[in-house]
Amino acid sequence: MSGFRSTVCKVAIGVFLASPAIAQERDEFFWLGEMNKASVIINSEEGLLDKEDVPAISEALLEVIDAGNQPNGARPSAVIRFEPLWIDAGGIEVTLVHAGRSSQDMHATYRAAIQRDKLLELAAQLNATATTLIDLAADHIDTIVPNYTNGVAAQPNSYAHYLLGHAAGLDRDAQRIREAYARVDRSAMGTTVLNGTSWPLNRQRMADYLGFAALVDNAYDASQISSMDQPVEIGQIATSIALHTGNFVEDLMTQYAQSRPWILLEEGGDNTYVSSSMPQKRNPGLLNSTRSNASQTIALGLGPMLQTHNITPGMSDPKDVEQNSAIVDAAIDTLAGFDDVLNALVIRPERAMEELNSDWTTSQEIADILMRDHGLPFREGHHVASEIVTYARNEGIGPVEFPYAEAQRIYAETVAGTDSPQDFPLSEDEFRAALNPVNVIRNRATTGGPQPAEVERMISESRARLAMQTQWIADRRSHIDTALSNLDADFAALLAN
Repeated sequence: MSGFRSTVCKVAIGVFLASPAIAQERDEFFWLGEMNKASVIINSEEGLLDKEDVPAISEALLEVIDAGNQPNGARPSAVIRFEPLWIDAGGIEVTLVHAGRSSQDMHATYRAAIQRDKLLELAAQLNATATTLIDLAADHIDTIVPNYTNGVAAQPNSYAHYLLGHAAGLDRDAQRIREAYARVDRSAMGTTVLNGTSWPLNRQRMADYLGFAALVDNAYDASQISSMDQPVEIGQIATSIALHTGNFVEDLMTQYAQSRPWILLEEGGDNTYVSSSMPQKRNPGLLNSTRSNASQTIALGLGPMLQTHNITPGMSDPKDVEQNSAIVDAAIDTLAGFDDVLNALVIRPERAMEELNSDWTTSQEIADILMRDHGLPFREGHHVASEIVTYARNEGIGPVEFPYAEAQRIYAETVAGTDSPQDFPLSEDEFRAALNPVNVIRNRATTGGPQPAEVERMISESRARLAMQTQWIADRRSHIDTALSNLDADFAALLAN
C-alpha cells in the first residue's frame, strides 16, 4: 500500500466514520460526494466497476471531498463541475463511475435530500412554537376573554380554548409536513434522464445508503414531475404556517387600537419601540416583524407554483435549491417570531372581564336557556334576547346593571299572543347567572368546548401529539445519519482492503 493511500485510509477510517450531520454541511456538494461514494461501493461489489480501479478512484474522490471541506474550498453544486475536479485528482478513469447516471437523477436526488433536511428543521421549529402555545393554554384554562367574529365582540371564551384552536391549525401543518416528507423521502438515483438505463444499477442499495425510505418508482416521474411537485408542496405548507401566524398576530394587533387593551406585549427589548415624535406610543415592533416575516414567507411560497406554471415537464425553473430552502427558512423565522410573541404576551383577566361585561356577549345564553329549560322555540327566545339588547343599548345600560323588571316587561311583550309561557320564566338570580361570562363557559356541554374538563383533555391530547412529532423528527434524523454513517464505514472498509 502506498504512503498516500495509507494516509487516505486513515482519514477515511478516522474522520468519515464521524456523524455526517456534524462533520460536514449537507449541501449539494456533500450529497454529490455521498452519491459517488455509494456508486463506487455498489458498482464495484456488483461487477459494474473493475475492482482494480477502485483504489485510485476512491482516493481521488476523497481528495476532492477533503479539498471542498477546507475553508474557502471549492464546493460545486453541479455534476458537470464536480466531475472535472475528480478527473483532475484521479484521471479520466473516474468517469467509469458515471455509467448509467445523469445530472438529472443526481440533482433530483440531492434536491430531495436537502428538502428532506429542511422539512425536519421546519418540523422542529413548529413543534417548539406549538409547545409554547400549549403551555400558555395550560396557564389560562380559567382566564375568560372576549372572542370576536366579523371584527365585533361575539362571545366569551376561555383563553386556553382560543389558543387550542390556533394550536389545532399548527397541528394540521405538522401533519402536512409529515405527509410531504414521505413524498420527498424517495430516491431518484438510477433513473438517469427520464427512462432509466441499460446498466443494471441497484437503486435500492443506493437509496438505503443515502437514507431514503423508498424509490421514486417511475423513471420519468423522478426528475420530470416529482422534482417539480416537491417545492410547490413545500411552498404550500410554508404558506399555511404563515397564514396561521398572521391570523394570530392580526387578532392581537386589533387590541392596540384600544386605549386599554386586555392583552398586549410586554414593553421593552425587541417587543415594542417608542415613537420618534409621540411620547405616549409603544409600537408593537415584534408583531410588525412577525407579520412581515409571514408575508415574506407567503411571497416566497408562491414562487414555485408560479415558476412551474406553463412550462414543460422537467424544466429547471422551480428547482433552485437556494430559493426553495429560503422558503423553509422564512417559515422557520415566522414560527420563531410567533414563539417570541407568545412568550411576550401580557394578559389582563380583569380588563378582559370588564370588556365582556360592557357589552352583551352572553345574550345568546338567554335564548338557549329559554329553549332548553322552558320550551320556547329558539328563534322566539333569540327574539327576546335581541329585544333586551336593543333596549339596553338605546338606554346605555350594560348587562351587569340591567333591571330585571325590564327583562320581564320585554319578555312579556315579545311572547304576547304565542303559546309560550307569558311570564318571564327566569328568576332574577337565573337571569343574572345567564349573563355571567364565567357561567357561560362552565355550562358548555359539547365535545371540544371551552369547559375546563374539555380544555384539559385537549391539552393532554395536544401534548401527546407533540411528543409523537418530536419522536418522528428524531427517528427520521437518526435514520438518515445512520445510513450515512454506514456508507462512510463501508467506504472506509473498501479502501482498507
